[in-house]
Amino acid sequence: MKEKHYKFMKAAIKEAKKSLDENGIPIGAVLVHNGKIVGRGYNKLLQSGSSILHGEMDCINNAGRLKGKDYRNSTFYTTLSPCDMCSGVILLYKIPEVVIGENETLAGPENYLKERGVKLINLDLEECKDLMRKYIQKNPEIWEKELERIGVPD
Repeated sequence: MKEKHYKFMKAAIKEAKKSLDENGIPIGAVLVHNGKIVGRGYNKLLQSGSSILHGEMDCINNAGRLKGKDYRNSTFYTTLSPCDMCSGVILLYKIPEVVIGENETLAGPENYLKERGVKLINLDLEECKDLMRKYIQKNPEIWEKELERIGVPD
């Protein structure tokens, strides 16, 4: 089972690297329905000057207007634990399963998602941690500003 998840997480990591290549924050996501990727996205906060284009939000946007039953039968893969906003979109569309690359760098409201019936699987991948670690070491001021923007305490 982990192999299946790792295959799709690799696609999310590829998205995260696209953001990094554009001097953005390396967070990526893919939405999978019936074993097929139907949406891809990456964090575009810095590149677009956006307040909401997190990797998960970009992915959902790029998936287009799916049918409700399609969301309810999908799995969301994200390289970093989803924040409050991204967790909201997961709940809004009733996506039942979220696979996380890591939650050491930043842990979103995972318990809230679980309480609302979302199955969370944390792969705890060094590759995801390393992407974020290197980015933060290189860009500590940018990362701190983003954390402050979303209200994460020091």
